[in-house]
Amino acid sequence: MTAPAAPQHQIRAQYTDTTITVYQAYSRSIGLPAARDGRFPAAWKRDRMTWIKPSFLWMMYRCGWATKEGQETVLAVEISREGFDWALGNAELSHYVRRAHADRASWQRSLRRSPARVQWDPERDLHLNPLPHRSLQLGLSGEAARRYADEWTVSIHDVTPLARQVHELVRAGRNDAATALLPCESPYPTGPVPVPVPMRVGPEGRP
Repeated sequence: MTAPAAPQHQIRAQYTDTTITVYQAYSRSIGLPAARDGRFPAAWKRDRMTWIKPSFLWMMYRCGWATKEGQETVLAVEISREGFDWALGNAELSHYVRRAHADRASWQRSLRRSPARVQWDPERDLHLNPLPHRSLQLGLSGEAARRYADEWTVSIHDVTPLARQVHELVRAGRNDAATALLPCESPYPTGPVPVPVPMRVGPEGRP
């Protein structure tokens, strides 16, 4: 029997009752101290937008299996679900979508007020090819970025060795072994949050 297709817009993540794991990639000067101390160092700029990704494979696509310059250290950042849900509930779509907004001007006003942005990109397979369904990226700025770094973060782990191990297995054609090492990502229960998440980041939030 063929497995049902994944919903086109669905948050899939590794999570517990209280935390969710997201991924980021940094230079060693940021990533190594963050993993060592379990918190972002002072050099991590809290006044800039930062993008978090619940999908391990999308992170691998973005950082080229930890080979791209400035993205050599892949971090698994465990944050509180309360913080993640707050960001979702206070997020605006990163692009104007006619079906989701009254008009472009109202979207622009909302975007300026929102400390978080939602973007959907094609999920990736083991070979980093695009899949039909989408993966969430969540951009955090202002209050959201500061709270992410200083309040929501529970733990930070360097998963660069895992990225390299999975990549080597993929290159060797050992897809089953590579898949067995991937983090277990399940559909994430998005509610309740201050603004119903399906209305803001669900299927109507993308053309």
